[in-house]
Amino acid sequence: MSSVDLLIRNARVVRPGDRRTDAPPPTDIAVSAGTITAIEPGLPVAGAGRVFDAGGLLAFPGVVDAHQHWGIYRGLGEDAHSESRACAQGGVTTSLSYLRTGRYYLNRGGSYRDFLPIALAELEGRSYVDHALHLAPMTREHIAEIPMLIEEFGVTSFKIFMFYGGHGLHGRSEDQADFLMIGPEDRYDLAHFEFVMRALTEARARFGPGVSLSLHCETAEIMAAYTALVEREGALTGLRAYSASRPPHSEGLAITMASYLAHETGLANINLLHLSSEKAVAAALTMAAAFPNVDFRREVTIGHLLADVDTAHGLGGKVNPPLRERSDVEALWRHLLAGEIDWVVSDHACCREEQKFGTNPDDVFAARSGFGGAEYLLPGLVGEGSRRGLPLSRIAELTASNPARRYGLRTKGDLAVGYDADIALVDPEGSWTVRAADSESAQEYTPFEGFAMNARVTDVFLRGAQICRDGAVVGEPRGVHLRRCP
Repeated sequence: MSSVDLLIRNARVVRPGDRRTDAPPPTDIAVSAGTITAIEPGLPVAGAGRVFDAGGLLAFPGVVDAHQHWGIYRGLGEDAHSESRACAQGGVTTSLSYLRTGRYYLNRGGSYRDFLPIALAELEGRSYVDHALHLAPMTREHIAEIPMLIEEFGVTSFKIFMFYGGHGLHGRSEDQADFLMIGPEDRYDLAHFEFVMRALTEARARFGPGVSLSLHCETAEIMAAYTALVEREGALTGLRAYSASRPPHSEGLAITMASYLAHETGLANINLLHLSSEKAVAAALTMAAAFPNVDFRREVTIGHLLADVDTAHGLGGKVNPPLRERSDVEALWRHLLAGEIDWVVSDHACCREEQKFGTNPDDVFAARSGFGGAEYLLPGLVGEGSRRGLPLSRIAELTASNPARRYGLRTKGDLAVGYDADIALVDPEGSWTVRAADSESAQEYTPFEGFAMNARVTDVFLRGAQICRDGAVVGEPRGVHLRRCP
């Protein structure tokens, strides 16, 4: 074995695909130049630059959180710094963040050739974790830029927000042309979505099968009508009112339309994001059976797995799609345990209090959508998943290997020789209570306030460098932007 920079001893290595039902036995992990070079018990200590005793803790692959929103409500560079620290706390070592032109993010329109270098400059040197971007083609110009974005910037994953163009981001209609910052020659509608899909089908033929499209599936017309209905009747308040204003069948209908368009355009790789309800998952499974030529992947968030309209802490739990009834939470767990969900994410979108709540803090429709949660992704899934019988190896698949493979992160997502030494050590019996004040996020509240967690992330390594020690973020930002090859 060549010289070793880091030797982690007595770690119980959790790998995707390992179907054991008990915790794996302790072993050692050797790291050189940021890469895992050996995993076996009894590796020699002599010559190791640093020896770290894991004390029998579980060692998970660093989480590949495939759905975040850095910069949506604050400066992109500000978010990269503070929210990547929250990532490190939770065992997230790779963040994939959605970005688009228009209001929020950089608050500018125009081409991605001009937009993207500005975004990358904002990110450079600020993040504690590695990061990559998904981009949303908002205009015909963006569609034409797809080959350039793949070839020159290594962006291979794209997104459609299906309700944009017809319904407000936060639950009331607004001037969508102004919000999206698109010109009079562009429309953000089903026809635009079709042309995005056709362009990505062509890109896959040219560049390879790693190009994929993600969709936020909600139907604007249904939501606009139900928002007006809920506000007019006035019987519901809080998170339950918001859920009723964006009903589950709105998700199911959008999934159905998007899936048919994928079939029609021959686009093979479709990712259905943050499914929140039984109806949404049922629609996704129905479409997968109807169109076997499309490789569908299904995503849920830790928020939709842990919280519901009654248990979330206040209106800080407003998010799109909404938190649902407890029956939907249980349905998501049934589908996850049945192997019908492909990955779990945080959908982390830091929204500070002064931005989150309107002049009437009790008006859910005046509040902004989204909240952080990367800190709770791995401990929440390990704690609640283990209680429900979810194997540890499946947690490694759901949080690391599955999103890494889908999104072209070839050295991420596993603990094996040749992979990046991205390692999250977890105490599976480390009980604690969620307090927003303990988070490194700039967000001052959390909808998980007071939730009991039954697993704790203790130490985290990014390419062999420790970025979290005993729950505290350490060192300087060393995360890099990841160019991907399709």
